[in-house]
This record gives sequence, C-alpha cells and structure tokens, in this order.
Amino acid sequence: MAERGLRALAGFAEALKFKYQDIEVGIDFHPEPGLADNGDLEQDLSTLLEAVGAAAQIADVAVVMFIDELQYVEEEQLAILIGALHRCAQLRLPITLIGAGLPQLRGRMGKAKSYAERLFQFPRVDALDEESAAAAIVRPALEENVQVDPDAVAEIIRQTRGYPYFLQEWGKHAWDCADESPITLSDVKDASAVAIAALDESFFRVRFDRLTPSEKKYLRAMSDLGPGPHRSGDIADRLGRPVQSVAPTRNKLIKSGMIWSPNHGDTAFTVPLFDEFMKRIMPGKHWEDS
Repeated sequence: MAERGLRALAGFAEALKFKYQDIEVGIDFHPEPGLADNGDLEQDLSTLLEAVGAAAQIADVAVVMFIDELQYVEEEQLAILIGALHRCAQLRLPITLIGAGLPQLRGRMGKAKSYAERLFQFPRVDALDEESAAAAIVRPALEENVQVDPDAVAEIIRQTRGYPYFLQEWGKHAWDCADESPITLSDVKDASAVAIAALDESFFRVRFDRLTPSEKKYLRAMSDLGPGPHRSGDIADRLGRPVQSVAPTRNKLIKSGMIWSPNHGDTAFTVPLFDEFMKRIMPGKHWEDS
C-alpha cells in the first residue's frame, strides 16, 4: 500500500509537470498507469490523497500537509484541495492540512466550498496581549542574565502594537543598542530608529513597490484615518471620490493581500504599522493632488 501511494505521487507529479524556474519536480519511482496521472487536477488530487491516506492508515501514522500563504491559491484550485480533503475525511483517512494565510482566507475558503467552515478550524493568530508581549521581550533577556526596565518594555509594546515579528525586531535592536544591563528606555528609543529604518527598507518596501499609483493613494488615505478598520465610504471621502469609483482599487488591494474586510464595508490593513509607513513614504499633502 505504501508503494501504491508513492506510485500515485509519481504519476501525479509527472502528469502535472511541476516546475519551479528551471527545476522540474519528480519522484524517483515508477508510476502506475491510470493512478493520479490523468492531468485533471480535481480527479488526480483526490486519488492521490486517498492513496497516500490509505497507506498512512495501514502504517498507523498521519500525513499532514503544510501550506503557507494559502490565500494566494486560485479559487478553483482551492476548491479542488478542499474537496479532496473532504473526501479523505469522509473515508476517515489520517490526512489533513495545516495552512496559514491572511485574514481573508476564511472567506475565500468559504466561497470556494460552502462547507469549508465546517470542515476546518480557523484559529486567528493576532497581536499578542500586553502580558504575552512583555514576556516575549523579558524572558529571553533574563535567560542571558539581562534585565529590561519596565518603561523600556512598555515602549516596545507601544511601538510594535504587540505584533510578534516586530517584537523580535525591536528586541534584537534594543539588545544591540544597549551597552549593559538593564536595557533602558533610552536604548529602546535608539533601537526604534534602527528598527523602523530596517523595516522600511525591507518588510514594508517590498509590499509598497508592488503597488500601482492609485493603490498607493488609497492606502495613503487609509493611513490618515489611522490603523483601522475604516468604513469604505470614509476612505473614499478622504480621497474626494465616490465609493463606487474606488471600489475596483479596494478589491485589487484585498486580492493582493494588502488590506482585508473584517466586516461588510469595513477595510483594515493586513500588516500592522503599515499606516505609519505610508505616512513616512508619502509625507505631507502633495499625494492628494498627484
């Protein structure tokens, strides 16, 4: 049964010809004709997962697929993936998916297959609460016999809004800026300038450079209103345009993962602090007339 699972995987990879740039993905195993090799993704993926799941069941193990940035999967392909996993669940096969994506993923999966919200759990990974954020800064330092002043911790939390990646960045730069224990508020203020500059040139810049001029103006208008979420009408008013005329821009930004809609008519940034970055990169009022 294990060999059949490998033959299914070999046929699947060969039929769909997976390639990344000049690298072609293949399996060093002879495929079984007619097993997950028809070139039809819906049929082949279901057959593949069933074969792999059956092999795992006999071996008394589980198969888990990990997929990051799942919100970028095309709706048709997402529906096929959900359908194949649903079939495995019906057969009680030990195969499942752990996916990660932006907040709009739940809605996209529900749109792809109406039963997706019953098939999967959607735990939200969000900013840390104040206590957890403080622990993320203080505990690693204590392990190295370094103290962090409470006002320094409070400033890091204020600057990062509890976003885990930004906590790492501020913690790293605060450590580098401090000459001795304890790490002080002054050290954190020095670290903030370095951390912000580093994020502007990498984390934020990568996202900004993908935007069209109209998309940049939309996000700049959002930034004037604060972190969000904001009513779509308020953003349109800030741009001095009717809601209907900026709706296509909003839809493109949602599709690209820059913003999302937590509730009907609401709009929020998917990345914390992006509102502050937009003010830095497009300062003043000149952007309104550009």
